[in-house]
Amino acid sequence: MTSDRVVVVGAGVSGLTTAIVLAEAGHNVHVITSELPGVTSLSAGAMWGPYLVEPKDKIDRWSQESLQIFQRLAADPATGIRLTSGIEASRTAQNPPDWATVLPGFQPCTRAELPEGFTTGYRFTVPVIDMPAYLSYLQHRLEAAAVTIELGTLAALKEAQPAATVVNCTGLSARSLVDDPRVRSIRGQHVVVTNPGLTEFFSEDTGMSPDLLCIYPHGDTVVLGGTAIDGDESLDVDPLAAEAILARCRAVEPRLAQARVLDHRVGLRPTRDHVRVEADPVVGRTLLHNYGHGGAGVTLSWGCAFHIRSLVGDP
Repeated sequence: MTSDRVVVVGAGVSGLTTAIVLAEAGHNVHVITSELPGVTSLSAGAMWGPYLVEPKDKIDRWSQESLQIFQRLAADPATGIRLTSGIEASRTAQNPPDWATVLPGFQPCTRAELPEGFTTGYRFTVPVIDMPAYLSYLQHRLEAAAVTIELGTLAALKEAQPAATVVNCTGLSARSLVDDPRVRSIRGQHVVVTNPGLTEFFSEDTGMSPDLLCIYPHGDTVVLGGTAIDGDESLDVDPLAAEAILARCRAVEPRLAQARVLDHRVGLRPTRDHVRVEADPVVGRTLLHNYGHGGAGVTLSWGCAFHIRSLVGDP
């Protein structure tokens, strides 16, 4: 039967999570995607944190709903999620973001805990997600829920048929598929290295700078970041950016000088002034949107999927 079928277009972390939530609620779900998994999700760091996304009231709710799921999933090593203690620091006096103050273990850092050049910092425990492992877990969960997957590229969402409802989780491609000029790319690059013994994350609050600094340990490997280049849509590795990432991270954590480079990851964050999770105002509830999460796709994934489920209704 296809008259009740829900088609999810896109298989990044948002699309996979949405498909799982709908299928596990009893819906007949089919996924159409040009790649599995999506390259941007695969390239993420990733650490839970609702950075630079709006609208705040919805973001707060969706990110907290996701946090609860990640905290529960961390009990299963197969998910690639670890509840990790670490520090977010700044070179200028900064108040902590409100989302950080409610995390387990939150406390201000002493000067002795901070690397040279940093003036303020906060310690907390947060989910840190090994994205290749986590995306593999999501795909296995899709299979267990009997979700069918079709590899293909759509020229228009109306091609996603037959379907009672189409859910647009296409990220950057939504710009052309639904003619949304508010969607733009922010290019990100990470370097993956061997782990010289790190167990805690480190992240710098760099504000709107294109040069990020983050250190995310994932067992035998560490993901180092990063960049945020607005408007750049190249997926080619930038060797100069990679060397700069390594230099920034080694200055904070000297043990990384011993680490061997294993991989380079590049992705395009699908950014929008406001995350779009809603029924299409023209087409109606038969077309739903879930895109524009920027660098917070993982952070918002479960909360946004639950909202889509509420819009779809009961099977």
